[in-house]
Amino acid sequence: MDAGAAGVGLAAAAADDPFKGSPFAAISDWSYGVSRRYQHVLDRTTPHVLHRWLACLGVALVYVIRVYLVQGFYVVSYGLGIYILNLLIGFLSPQVDPEIHDLSSDGPSLPTRGSDEFRPFVRRLPEFKFWYSIAKAFCIAFVMTFFSAFDVPVFWPILLFYWVVLFVLTMRRQIVHMIKYKYVPFSFGKQRYDGKKASSSSTETAGLLPRD
Repeated sequence: MDAGAAGVGLAAAAADDPFKGSPFAAISDWSYGVSRRYQHVLDRTTPHVLHRWLACLGVALVYVIRVYLVQGFYVVSYGLGIYILNLLIGFLSPQVDPEIHDLSSDGPSLPTRGSDEFRPFVRRLPEFKFWYSIAKAFCIAFVMTFFSAFDVPVFWPILLFYWVVLFVLTMRRQIVHMIKYKYVPFSFGKQRYDGKKASSSSTETAGLLPRD
């Protein structure tokens, strides 16, 4: 009785699905399978940091050669530079802004004393997303160089000068922010602050002193 009801329910569900067996369903299943394989490849590349950045450098070099050969698409390159600068700021910035953290005691904070617990630097933009966004941006910009609609005539030294000025001002503000709140956007392994060890050693030293 229950098996018959379940079979009737499945038949009714199949009848209610108008896209089952249609080309739309086939394309949807194919795109889902491709996206899963693509995500699987990305997950496998996560621990290979050096190889990922070397591959990204190769993609960037191909784009530079392409722009140099065609002598154009400077607006695309300028937009790419602004986008990468924005990603760099997110990569160098902490996940929790110290200015906001000063107003609220909630959330993680960086150690300021030797007795504080070590907390690694948590970025607003993780390294993998930083790499992936840059590589994808270069690939998109490379494809755009094959369409003449994006080749807007412009005097490129002005764009280059403006980007350099913007880069210097942005990095100066970021460095001032780092100095003001005393953080470094890099973590070199796990460090330990031996505050308890220092206190215990001082106690032992005090025990060795003669008592009156």
